[in-house]
Amino acid sequence: MSDGDGAWVSLFSGGKDSSWALYRALERGLPVERLVTVHPEGDSYMYHVPATELAALAAESLGIELVDVEPDAFGADGGVDSSARGDDELEPLEAALEELGRELDGGLAGVTAGAVESEYQTSRIRGMCDRLGCDLYAPLWQQEPRELADAMLEAGFEITIIQVAAHGLDESWLGRTLDREAIADLEALHEEYGVHILGEGGEFETFVVDGPHMARRIALEYETEWDGMRGHVRITDAHLE
Repeated sequence: MSDGDGAWVSLFSGGKDSSWALYRALERGLPVERLVTVHPEGDSYMYHVPATELAALAAESLGIELVDVEPDAFGADGGVDSSARGDDELEPLEAALEELGRELDGGLAGVTAGAVESEYQTSRIRGMCDRLGCDLYAPLWQQEPRELADAMLEAGFEITIIQVAAHGLDESWLGRTLDREAIADLEALHEEYGVHILGEGGEFETFVVDGPHMARRIALEYETEWDGMRGHVRITDAHLE
């Protein structure tokens, strides 16, 4: 990977994985000048869906300009297979990155991404970067999940669970902080139900409310919505402390 001329762009949802990729990029001195948040409508194969609107607050705390990509509904045709749908979802992102490449001084040097284990996701992002002629920085890719979780906590990330959808994850997990006790509980649930401790199978989604790279913590007020099998937090207020 080159650390040369041009600006970097971070694919950013506000969740732990994209936030960690951004943090690691900043640590190594990559000039990240934009965050790009994709706002899909409905479920998505490629992107972190819940609470992406909170990314604007995170961007303000980070002091990095945010670019929103709000395409039309993705893959509305239920007959479209997941492979074609994933490619369709990349199109508006790729177009936005092409435009940024023309705007940024020195062009687009690279893109950060928070992919951990999804070959589906990573291969498409890598292909996109190849077409754009830029580098891909994916520091979580194929890392050991427990080591990643420990590294995030040791760095000072404060991570809130905002959605759950897996056996063993009940309503008490909504709004819970992903701390060492929660990680230990997730390891037990992994043994019992196969729950991935980083939620890679969609078992849970997160939002980072504070970290060493953020100037101000994000305070959340919310209500929980639970249907007996899965649930999410409905944010009623969010602000920078």
